[in-house]
Amino acid sequence: MASEQAGAAQVLVASNRGPVTYSLGADGTLDAKRGGGGLVSGLSAVGDEADALWVCAALGEGDREAVRRGVGEPGVRMLDIDADVHAAAYNGVANSVLWFVHHMLYQTPLEPAFGPEFRAQWAAYETYNRAFADALAGEAAPGAAVLVQDYHLALVPGMLRELRPDLRIGHFSHTPWAPVDYFRLLPDDIAEQLLRGMLGADRLGFLTGRWADAFTACCVAVLGGTSGTRIGVHGLGADADFLRERARRADVEERLAALREQIGPDRKVIVRVDRTELSKNIVRGLRAYEQLLADRPEWRGRVVHVAFAYPSRQDLAVYRDYTTEVSRVADAINSAYGTEGWTPVVLHVKDDFARSLAAYRLADVALVNPIRDGMNLVAKEVPVVSDEGCVLVLSREAGAHEELSEDALTVNPYDVSATSVALHEALLMPPAERAERTKRLAAAATALPPTQWFLDQLQALTTP
Repeated sequence: MASEQAGAAQVLVASNRGPVTYSLGADGTLDAKRGGGGLVSGLSAVGDEADALWVCAALGEGDREAVRRGVGEPGVRMLDIDADVHAAAYNGVANSVLWFVHHMLYQTPLEPAFGPEFRAQWAAYETYNRAFADALAGEAAPGAAVLVQDYHLALVPGMLRELRPDLRIGHFSHTPWAPVDYFRLLPDDIAEQLLRGMLGADRLGFLTGRWADAFTACCVAVLGGTSGTRIGVHGLGADADFLRERARRADVEERLAALREQIGPDRKVIVRVDRTELSKNIVRGLRAYEQLLADRPEWRGRVVHVAFAYPSRQDLAVYRDYTTEVSRVADAINSAYGTEGWTPVVLHVKDDFARSLAAYRLADVALVNPIRDGMNLVAKEVPVVSDEGCVLVLSREAGAHEELSEDALTVNPYDVSATSVALHEALLMPPAERAERTKRLAAAATALPPTQWFLDQLQALTTP
């Protein structure tokens, strides 16, 4: 039944994480911090905020307290879902099952093993998705457009379709999509439920044609087809204007000077910026750099690997272990090859966006070698802000490879030896060729900036 609520929203976005987070001070005060990104800028570009609403989950105690007190930002509704339900849905299913399936991360001799514990977590995932569907159904104006985001909310389109058949529903996947044989690691009924949940949407969006084709293949194998749901591809690009302006601010200049001092004069710089996410392949990247130093002794003392590995999902043991391994391997390289005047690996593990931009600016080579990645915006951001031009060494398994492969050096992310050779070639590339490649990479990387990316999806959803 269509909502008749006064001021009901015409455009709604639903995502696990919202555009604002609250922190609770020791004195009980709430401090709001607004986020950025494509969805934030895109929704603000829609028009009058009274017609747009962002529905998200309360993720921490500050968020939950804000909901309890009735504190909120205009155009945002936070859902105070039971903390245990959220933990089971988010950590137990979304990040420990769906993420692993789509990024093909399982060690299949040992995992997955879907037993009673998983079934309990799946029930929580259903409850979590139902809370979003109910909220959206209650807030949406008749015929409103609803854009649901990512694997956390894969069941929402189908649930919402049952509640509000009048709505135009879209879903966008920010991850890869698993090939059929890997997707079918999931229990048969769960695989079917996931696909049917997503096919409740009028239109589904993916970052690349490869992921869209994989989804379609899964639907054909499991369900016999896509039931007439439209499927589109929107390759999220970098926000050139924002990045170039932000990269010239004083705090970036300060960090640039500090990094140059750490690196030392007249040295080449290989940069990587990642979360310590299992799919980012940081350890193999370090191993490739280690092999470069072993095989090409002429680079010793002449190159530094600046590696920013920002901790991610540290509430999961496998992520904590991976973060520890990244530090261990970096320390081992420095112990084996470092000298009094040269530190081969400069590793930073504390998230610092200004420092990341500084690294982008000074990089001679950017190493982006994920095992599998929906897009990878770092690959697109570095060429946009590079001062002198930067060679991009890029995994063929990154979604960004579909757009950037012509001017990047392509690597198989599992092949440490070949990645080492690619780093050597990148370091030797003549400045003129490097600059030309960077110019073309930047143009491709900014073809669909975040605001336009969002608006294109909205237009495609609302156009018959």
